[in-house]
Amino acid sequence: MKKGKIVVGMSGGVDSSVAALLLKEDGWDAIGVTMRTWRENAGRDFAAANEAKKIADLLGIPHVTVDYAEVFRREVVDRFVSEYEAGRTPNPCIICNRQVKWKSLLETADRLGADHVATGHYAHVLQLPNGRYTLAEAKREGDRSKDQTYALYRLSQEQLSRTVMPLGGYLKEEIRAIAAAAGLPAANTPDSVENCFIPDDDYAGFIERYGGREAEPGNFVDEDGRILGRHRGLIHYTVGQRKHLGLAMGHPVFVKELRPASNEVVITDNEALFSFSLRAGDVSWMAEEAVTDGELVRAKIRYNHRGADARIFREGDLIRAEFAEPQRAVTPGQAAVFYRDGYILGGGTIL
Repeated sequence: MKKGKIVVGMSGGVDSSVAALLLKEDGWDAIGVTMRTWRENAGRDFAAANEAKKIADLLGIPHVTVDYAEVFRREVVDRFVSEYEAGRTPNPCIICNRQVKWKSLLETADRLGADHVATGHYAHVLQLPNGRYTLAEAKREGDRSKDQTYALYRLSQEQLSRTVMPLGGYLKEEIRAIAAAAGLPAANTPDSVENCFIPDDDYAGFIERYGGREAEPGNFVDEDGRILGRHRGLIHYTVGQRKHLGLAMGHPVFVKELRPASNEVVITDNEALFSFSLRAGDVSWMAEEAVTDGELVRAKIRYNHRGADARIFREGDLIRAEFAEPQRAVTPGQAAVFYRDGYILGGGTIL
């Protein structure tokens, strides 16, 4: 039974390829779309588009490539650089998902006369009894460390209402098996783990090249302000970091805080990295328009965090989370995402 037109984001990888296959088999009139996002990596973008086109041809569906490089630079890269220079550690994928990926998919869908868009994320789009849309965690056999909903918490209600995620009921090995059975060349494609515009993971080097200036050195200090040595610039460090500090302290030490105003990096021992609370701003609610003070939630403070029990409280436009057990290296710039019964309640940027 035909279900109408749907635009599928295709990267050339196994997840998006199988998503397109499943949608076609389910009766959708699928159209593959590949985004070009980073002109400095044009060769890689071109290869991904070619691979996606080959897979679309094998599936017998149309394929188009769209250029969102300027939007990506403005919304993702410029913001990423400014956040790092301000002593915060952002997650660029969170901004990209709402401001670039879904924006491009929905604009392309409107242009091509499609009502829905789809991606290869492992998650479920869920409409609650209150009418609002949210994202529920995918089938993971209890392994929440690989959950993909965390980086999607800022998607809007309009975006979610038009989104289909066909992989939510599968495990990765099942998706690879489906791809192999269908003869898709992406069946054994390795998972992408690096930042798409900094493939060598040298964030500091990228920021210096992008801004055309070197980071300003400053002082390592302890929590009482005593100078312990010199650092290479704030962009080289993040909260919880132990390696590459260049300090001979005789025992393990870690970054506790970055202070842009004084250009200082605060050093401490491991025990002092644990916090019972956090405050988050730029709050985005998904399952509710607001939240009940004191509600018990599961809070994730970074992508690979398994989540921890916390109670959340409103403080004006901010949210305070109080954890049942202390959490290590709560990092400004990262997201705190709050879950209720396995679906996203909302989230915000850690302050």
